[in-house]
Amino acid sequence: MTQKSDAQPVTVESLHSVLEQVYAWSREREYRGHDKHDGLNSPVLRALLGRGRWPRLIAIQGVMRMPFNVRPLLGIPRTYNPKGLSLFARGLFNLHLTGGRQEPLDEAVGLLSLLNEMRSPGQWHGACWGYQYDWQDAGFFAPANTPNAVVTSFVCEAFLEGYRRTGRSAYLETVGSAIEFFLRDLTVLKDTEEELCLGYMPVPMTMRVMDVSILIGAVLSQYSALSGNNRYSAIATNLVAYVARQQTRYGAWWYTDPPGDSHIRHDNYHTGFILDALHRHMAASGDRSHQGRYETGLRFYAEKLFNADGSPRWMSDADYPHDIHGAAQGILTFSRHLEEWPEFAPRIAGWSLANMYDPEGRFYYQDRRWGRKKFTLLRWCNGWMALALSALALGLKESTGRGLPQRRTA
Repeated sequence: MTQKSDAQPVTVESLHSVLEQVYAWSREREYRGHDKHDGLNSPVLRALLGRGRWPRLIAIQGVMRMPFNVRPLLGIPRTYNPKGLSLFARGLFNLHLTGGRQEPLDEAVGLLSLLNEMRSPGQWHGACWGYQYDWQDAGFFAPANTPNAVVTSFVCEAFLEGYRRTGRSAYLETVGSAIEFFLRDLTVLKDTEEELCLGYMPVPMTMRVMDVSILIGAVLSQYSALSGNNRYSAIATNLVAYVARQQTRYGAWWYTDPPGDSHIRHDNYHTGFILDALHRHMAASGDRSHQGRYETGLRFYAEKLFNADGSPRWMSDADYPHDIHGAAQGILTFSRHLEEWPEFAPRIAGWSLANMYDPEGRFYYQDRRWGRKKFTLLRWCNGWMALALSALALGLKESTGRGLPQRRTA
C-alpha cells in the first residue's frame, strides 16, 4: 500500500486538536463500538455457528478478516468494552495533566464509575472484568463477561491513575479487590521460589501467555507502592521475573512459553505490553535488576517492529498488516523516551495521522498491501490512539525547555 508522505509536524497543539475530535466522535457514540472478536454477538452467527469450537472459530475469524465491516449487516450491536473504557479514561487523565482543564478529569471519573458498574458477574474473589462477547480462541472458550487477566489489569491501570489524580481511596480499594481475583481465581501455571506464572482466565488452560503475568505483576507493584502495603511485593517480583527471564538472547519475547503453543511470534503490541509493564514495575518498586533486559527489549522493539517511515510491523518477520494498535503501542512506549529517541514516537504519530486518520475523529483499523480497512473498531482504534496521543502530548510538554541530548536513531 502506498504511504502518504505529507505528515504534518507533531506538536502538543496539533495532538490536542486531533484528540478533541477523537473524543467527540467516540463520545457521540457513548463509547460503544464494535470489536475485533465480537462475531458471536451476531444473533445470526450465534444461531448457526454458536455451538462447537470450530464453528465458533469460523464465525469469529470470518467476521474479523472481512475487508469491510460486516458487523452491522449481521446485527452485531455496538457495546461497551471495559478495556476500551480504561484506555479512554487514562487518555483523559493525560489531557487533564497536559492542559490543566477540569472537564477531562470529570469525564474520566465518570468512566471509572461506569467501569465499577460493569464488573463481571459471578462468584469471583474480587473485582474483575472481561469482554462483552462470547470468545472462542484456539485454546479456550469464554462466554461473554468471563473475566480475564488482561482486561482486568488494564482496568486496574485506569483506577491506579484515578487514585493518583484524585486521591480517592475507593479507587485503590478496587485495585486491591482485583488483586484477590488475580491470585485466587486464575490458574497457577508455574510457581517456584523465584518465578510465578498465572493463567489468562479462570477456565481450564495450560497455555502460558507471556504478557499476562507481567501485566499483573506491574499492578501489584504499583498497588504496593501507593498503598504502603508490601504484602504483594514478593509476588510481583516473581511474576515479573518469570516473564523477564523468558527474553531471547536478541531481546525479544515469544507470545507463549513454549513458543510453539501459539502461531503468534514476536509481534508488535504484545512486545510493547511487556516493556510498558516492566517499566511500571521498575518505577514503582525501585527494582532495577531487569534494566538491561528492558533496554535490550526496547532496542529490539524499535529496530525490528517499526519501519523507517514510522509504520508498525505486524511481527518482526512480517511487515503487513500495519495495525493501528501497533502504531498506538509504539507511540505509547516511546513517548517515555523522548530524550533518547526524540523523533521516534512523533514519527509513528505522524505516519498514523497521515495514513490512518479520518478528520471526523476516527482512526482506521489496518493498512494492508492491497488497501486499507477504513472502518473503526472503537476500543482497538480510537481507544488506543486516544491514550497514545495524549501520552505523547504530555511527554512533549514535559520535554519543552529541557535540553535534549543528541538524536539517537533506531
